[in-house]
Amino acid sequence: MAITAAEVKKLRERTGAGPMECKRALEEANGDFAVAEKHLKEKGLAAVEKRSDRATNEGKIFIKTKGNDAIIVELASETDFVARNPEFIALGDTIADRALEKHYAEPNEELSAVVTDLATKIRENMSLKRLKLVTAGENEHLAVYIHGNGAIGIIVKLSTDKPVNQKDVEAFAYSIAMHIAAFNPLVLSRDKLDPVFIKEQEDLFRKQMEADTSLNNKPAQALEGILKGKLNKFLKSICLMDQGYIKDEKITVAQAFADISKQLGATLAITDYVYFKVGQK
Repeated sequence: MAITAAEVKKLRERTGAGPMECKRALEEANGDFAVAEKHLKEKGLAAVEKRSDRATNEGKIFIKTKGNDAIIVELASETDFVARNPEFIALGDTIADRALEKHYAEPNEELSAVVTDLATKIRENMSLKRLKLVTAGENEHLAVYIHGNGAIGIIVKLSTDKPVNQKDVEAFAYSIAMHIAAFNPLVLSRDKLDPVFIKEQEDLFRKQMEADTSLNNKPAQALEGILKGKLNKFLKSICLMDQGYIKDEKITVAQAFADISKQLGATLAITDYVYFKVGQK
C-alpha cells in the first residue's frame, strides 16, 4: 500500500526515527501506524539499552517553586548536545513540575519511565540522577539560583526568629545562593565536620611540613603554629559560614548574617541548602 509523506512525518515526530526508517516500518506494518510506532520505539529502546553502560556526565539542573515548596532535579545525558535539545529541556521541566506537584522526594518508576520514552526517541543514554524537595515552614524563606545555563543549581532556606519583610530576606537568601554556587562549601559550619575528617587533614598537613626542608630548623612551638594556621585556612575555605562573603570578601558569611539580622531586627539563620552540579554527586 502507498505510504504518504504525512504519515512518515507523523511517525518521525512520535519516534525520532529517520524518514526512510519510518517509511520502511509503515510498509512492514502494512500501513498500521500503531504497529509501526511500537516497532520503532522497541528498536529505539534496544539502542538505548546497548548504550546503558555509557557515562551520563552531561545534562542540566532544573528548579521549580510553588508556594512553600521548591524542587531541584538533575537530568543527565551522554552529551552536551542532547542537554541543549529543546525536547530534553522540556522533559526536565515536566519532571520537575510533576515531582513538585506530587511531592516526590526521590526518583521513582513513574519519572524514570518518562525519561526512557525520550531516550528511545533520541537514542542516547539518559537518566534522572537525583532530585530533592525542600519545604519552608513558618518564618522560613526559600531562594533558588541556577548558574551556567543549568550547570549548577542551588536552593537555600533561611529562618527568622520573628516575622520580617519577606522581600528583604529573599534578596539576602538569593545572594547566599549565588555565593554557594560560586564557592561550593563542603559543609555549613565547622561543627558539622566529622572530627575524624579534621584529624586526617591535620595529619596530611603535618606530613607535608615534615617533607619541607625549609622548616627543619623551626622550633616545635612555631611548627605547631604553622600547622594550626594551615588547618584553619583550609577549614575556612570549605565551611560556608567561614568563607569570605561573595558581596564583600572582607567579611565572612557569618558576619553577613549578623549584619542583615541587625538591619532587620530579627535573627536570621540558614536552615538548609542544596547544591547540585551536573555530573557531580
